[in-house]
Amino acid sequence: MTETLVIAGARMLGRDGADILVEDGVIAEIGSGLSRTGARVIDADGLVALPGLVDLHTHLREPGYEASETILTGTRAAAAGGFTAVFAMPNTSPVADSAGVVEQELALGEAAGYATVQPIGAVTVGQKGERLAELGAMANSRAKVRVFSDDGFCVFDPLIMRRALEYVKAFGGVIAQHAQDPRLTEGAQMNEGVVSAELGLAGWPAVAEESIIARDVLLAEHVGSRLHVCHLSTAGSVDIIRWAKKRGIDVTAEVTPHHLLLTDELARGYDARYKVNPPLRREEDVMAVRGGLADGTIDIVATDHAPHPVESKACEWQAAANGMVGLESALRVVHQSMVQTGLLDWADVARVMSATPARIGMLEGHGTPLEVGRPAQITLYDPSVASTFSAADLHGRSENSPYLGRELPGRVEWTIHNGVVTLAAGTVVEELNA
Repeated sequence: MTETLVIAGARMLGRDGADILVEDGVIAEIGSGLSRTGARVIDADGLVALPGLVDLHTHLREPGYEASETILTGTRAAAAGGFTAVFAMPNTSPVADSAGVVEQELALGEAAGYATVQPIGAVTVGQKGERLAELGAMANSRAKVRVFSDDGFCVFDPLIMRRALEYVKAFGGVIAQHAQDPRLTEGAQMNEGVVSAELGLAGWPAVAEESIIARDVLLAEHVGSRLHVCHLSTAGSVDIIRWAKKRGIDVTAEVTPHHLLLTDELARGYDARYKVNPPLRREEDVMAVRGGLADGTIDIVATDHAPHPVESKACEWQAAANGMVGLESALRVVHQSMVQTGLLDWADVARVMSATPARIGMLEGHGTPLEVGRPAQITLYDPSVASTFSAADLHGRSENSPYLGRELPGRVEWTIHNGVVTLAAGTVVEELNA
């Protein structure tokens, strides 16, 4: 239920401090000394006010894998991390390859209320890479799907990839590719390099990512369509995207928080929390993707939040599932890897974690500046504190975070979604309709 809010003394982008009045889910006034009778006052002194964060790459697991996550628990985790909108990946059961499934996901997100859930549709039926899914039906459904991906699987057949790129042009859609040549990564356990050789683990070579990106940017250029590259992770991939953009190809790319901070050295302990796809790369790759994000070659940060039950991670490395949860930690990791290093400022963070992902996904009502008349999607973040990330910071069903026990800066204090407080003073609101 919306309520009148006065956010007092927030550090807004471009100004030292201001009050924000929220009425009926909309920013009604910005100034100083604002008040309203009966309004809930939020003391935001010292807190950075950002437009609500938008994640273009979230695995919510429902329907089908509710032991790992549900749309309710996943969006509660999103609220804890400052996100007001998440794009739900299609690797569910049944796969989100039809209008019925994406409309079900949309409805479950609306019922939960913690964040806007925008479904992503599969590119191919069952994500099997054999024939196109019902792209038009999903686009015309109540979910208004505009992003399509077989994430978890590469659309490997170049003819199918071409046809998909051509098809989505009719409604301005985008194909989001999981760039991984399956033949070059068969049996791969981690990044191919010095560490994999020393550990005797099968390597996932950088060229398996880079070769698919190179092919797909050329296909996108050929058909004049939009391509988005999921979880880019190598220095070579940054170079290819930079080349493609200089050439005028309509391509965007994302990087995950973990690829901005963690390296393949962490595999030495065989702790499966660090097993992910694409794998953690070399220090040189981490520096390259940071640079690519800083100079605009990489457009956004996306979490690739991938929850798994305990038994899928508490096992030997080779048998463990790929993936990490990341919604609650994303802003703090970007703070450490990009803001504290001087590569981004808070206006840049708003761009790569809110405005641009909303634009790529064509999601209305999100990613807009904090201005009068705009929907009240607001994240209030305290950059002055630091703490050890722990299981208490996690609000989904899974605890496969690579940051447990690691000190991270900052803390998300308040999240406001469509004028509704979903996170209050660092605590997820238990009953939104109370």
